[in-house]
Amino acid sequence: MRVLVIGSGAREHALVLALRKDPAVTALFAAPGNPGTALHAQNYPVDPSSGEAVAGLAAELSADLVVVGPEVPLVLGVADAVRAAGIACFGPSAAAARIEGSKAFAKDVMTAAGVRTAHSEIVDTPAELDDALDRFGPTWVVKDDGLAAGKGVVVTADRLAARDHGAELLEQGHPVLLESFLDGPEVSLFCLVDGETVVPLLPAQDHKRVGDGDTGPNTGGMGAYTPLPWLPEETVTAIVEDVVKPVAAEMVRRGCPFSGLLYAGLAIGAAGPAVVEFNCRFGDPETQAVLALLDSPLGELLNATATGTLAEVAPPRWRDGSAITVVIAAENYPGRPRLGDVINGAGESASDETTSVMHAGTALREDGALVSAGGRVLNVVGIGGDLSEARANAYARITGIKLAGSHFRTDIGLAAVENRITV
Repeated sequence: MRVLVIGSGAREHALVLALRKDPAVTALFAAPGNPGTALHAQNYPVDPSSGEAVAGLAAELSADLVVVGPEVPLVLGVADAVRAAGIACFGPSAAAARIEGSKAFAKDVMTAAGVRTAHSEIVDTPAELDDALDRFGPTWVVKDDGLAAGKGVVVTADRLAARDHGAELLEQGHPVLLESFLDGPEVSLFCLVDGETVVPLLPAQDHKRVGDGDTGPNTGGMGAYTPLPWLPEETVTAIVEDVVKPVAAEMVRRGCPFSGLLYAGLAIGAAGPAVVEFNCRFGDPETQAVLALLDSPLGELLNATATGTLAEVAPPRWRDGSAITVVIAAENYPGRPRLGDVINGAGESASDETTSVMHAGTALREDGALVSAGGRVLNVVGIGGDLSEARANAYARITGIKLAGSHFRTDIGLAAVENRITV
């Protein structure tokens, strides 16, 4: 297979690394890619949100499979354009990608499928906001109804802060979704979905807040780990059977069957799993940890999903042990990040099988220096026999990386190691 990966972040770097290990993948391309993907694939400059440009590049490269990483191209119909060109594509149609692109659509699908989720209301005018807020609390969950790169959500016990966020979204012309607060630890479960065929990957847990102890504003994700030692296997089975399969079946019923990676974000509360959100693609940064433990050929799994033959391939195999990813962010992230600083110590080490460094927001300067080019700059992945060892390996690797003003969380996966998470 000749495979083209669309996107430019650490998730795409992780996809490229995993695809490179598949003996059936004979040529690997990334568009636009980054300095990290360039070490393992041929990068091509392309607008990832242009269906015409992506489909044209795929045809020019004689690609057998296109893998779309980010959500924006999927919501804009890039996968439709690729398939219209006669090329297999891993990623849902624009109609199916509404499961992430519109939280209101997702809520409607979940209601029809009988899936447990938070009570919610859509507010689209400032005049309705105060009355709607009165129907929620004492913890308010205020979301942008559209795509917000993981940063459009405020969860707060401060009604004024909730109101300010809602008013800001409305001022920007974005409808506001108010939700009841779901208790319990959160889980990210990725599932390969081909119509009504659902194949789960390892469950992971993301860390959204910028600071240790889950403090500060939400980000696109500061780290993740897998598997989850505190999550019973029967809970994962229940999520697949009671959440993902009914939603996949409802999408088929609506005439917009899902094909690709369906990501269920859930809270595991006293009453059982409840859906916080659905995403239409591999999550970032969870993918970096999950794929580090994959022992099956990734190209085979993605191609089978894209070509409607997922039910015919063997379930994924996994390495023993644990994996963790820690995000190194630029100064001031998740605010306006400082860019252009030189990065030292991020090079690959062929002899080190316990860690890897993924490029999230990097660029090469004219003189060849690697510099920061985004809010989330690097991801350091550590693997080990257990979560404690994986954490130790990742954080030891981070000590050798230098980026002025950068910051990272020191507690990714720590609550699980210290048995502070219970269901």
